[in-house]
Amino acid sequence: MSRRAILAAAALLGIGAVVAAVIALGTPSPSPSRAAGSPPTATSPGPSPPSPVRSPAPPGVKPVPPANGTWIGAWVKPTQATPDGRLAAVADFEHRLGRPLDIVHVYHTWDEAFPSADDRAFAAAGKNVLLSWAGTSTTAIAAGQYDDLIRQRARDLKAWGAPVLLEWRWEMDRPNLQAEVNGAQNYIAAWKHIRAIFTAESVSNVSWVWCPLAVGFVDNRAQPFYPGDDQVDWLCADTYPTKAVKPFDVALRPFLGWAAAHPKPIVIGEFGMKKERGEDVRQQWLSAMGTFVATQPKIKALLYFDADHTDSTPSYDMSLRTAPGSMAVFSAISREAHFDVWRRK
Repeated sequence: MSRRAILAAAALLGIGAVVAAVIALGTPSPSPSRAAGSPPTATSPGPSPPSPVRSPAPPGVKPVPPANGTWIGAWVKPTQATPDGRLAAVADFEHRLGRPLDIVHVYHTWDEAFPSADDRAFAAAGKNVLLSWAGTSTTAIAAGQYDDLIRQRARDLKAWGAPVLLEWRWEMDRPNLQAEVNGAQNYIAAWKHIRAIFTAESVSNVSWVWCPLAVGFVDNRAQPFYPGDDQVDWLCADTYPTKAVKPFDVALRPFLGWAAAHPKPIVIGEFGMKKERGEDVRQQWLSAMGTFVATQPKIKALLYFDADHTDSTPSYDMSLRTAPGSMAVFSAISREAHFDVWRRK
């Protein structure tokens, strides 16, 4: 069933029809380790291994962007912030989506060891891993205070060998992060310092991702933080509709205009819309997003930010897992040939 048909069903028949549309799109067969009719949930104990996408990549090789099309991925907020909790959350998202994710977004604090058990499980299932890492002062990094820690992270990723998209200090242009970032000059100095240590350790399986907010390109707030084409492997922009509920293409175009001068693949590291905007609005926004991304050959990965933060401040719910209509639209997008990179061959 097409996205247009799903949107029409949502408008005319309500959620019940949308759920039926998800079923009509097809759902993955249960894995041998899970009984039929018992899909994993974010609270299920002992989650099954991640749904396989392809054979794991050979060790020591950087992520290779698809020649054509765009990987579909997500960060999925777990019920419990544990390896099992994160595996279960992704499994639940995949079950509702009706297909495996090509790429999974994971976050690690500055002093947290990685790769974690769930990072390893995702890579073992053939998924790409977008690993975001941050949490300390750029001036302390550039001064060498954390060289031993950085060197250990470099050695651990090298020993792991799986291809990793490493996104250090994403959204560095956010005003509320400047106490940590300390301005563009210090940010760039810290970036170069970290990368130099990885280079000295001969880490060959990491690609470096630079990821400010898309809105930062409207007022030229993001551009001064760019470390340079010789330092960056992938460009990125976290893209949200803002309070004005801008269409995805409108929100992203200032970044794409800047990126046109830089010959790099693009990943959308985070995107999404709050449920509070209205489900009809969100479904239309998602549908238009899929149409637009399919016209942008430089966008090689697209990751939804699936978060329900109604239990925190500020409170918001961006999750698709509790919104069958919006999940059905995203599922339809993910099954189109442009986004079905490995299964269409």
